[in-house]
Amino acid sequence: MVIYGVAFLCGCLLAGLFVGDVIGQLIGVQANVGGVGIAMLLMILLSDGLRKRGRLSPVTERGVLFWSAIYIPVVVAMAAKQNVVAALAGGPAAILAGVLAVMLGFVLVPPLSRVGAPQRDPDGPGEGA
Repeated sequence: MVIYGVAFLCGCLLAGLFVGDVIGQLIGVQANVGGVGIAMLLMILLSDGLRKRGRLSPVTERGVLFWSAIYIPVVVAMAAKQNVVAALAGGPAAILAGVLAVMLGFVLVPPLSRVGAPQRDPDGPGEGA
C-alpha cells in the first residue's frame, strides 16, 4: 500500500530538513542547506538497507518505491524553478554556471550509467540465438 511509504518519506524529509538547518547554522547561513537532497539520500540509503536485510514487507516496499518515484521528480522540479529564478537575478555568471553544470551532467551520465551495470556475455543467448 502507498500509505506505508508516506511515513517513511515523512521521516526522511523531517530528518533531512533538520540536518540541512543545522548545516546552515554551522556555516553561518540563515537557510536550509541541502535538506531536501539529504532527505532523498536518506530515503535511498535506508530503503536499500532495509530491503537487503529483509525488514521491508512487500506491501511496504511497494509504498516506498511509489513515493521514491514521485518524490524525486517533484523535488527536482521545485529546485529547478528556484535555480532559474536565482540565476536570472544573479546575472550572467550564474547562468553560465548553470549551463556548464547541465552540460557536464549530460557528458557524465553515459559513463556513470555503465558503472555497476551487469556485463553482457558476448557468447551467451541473446542476439542470433
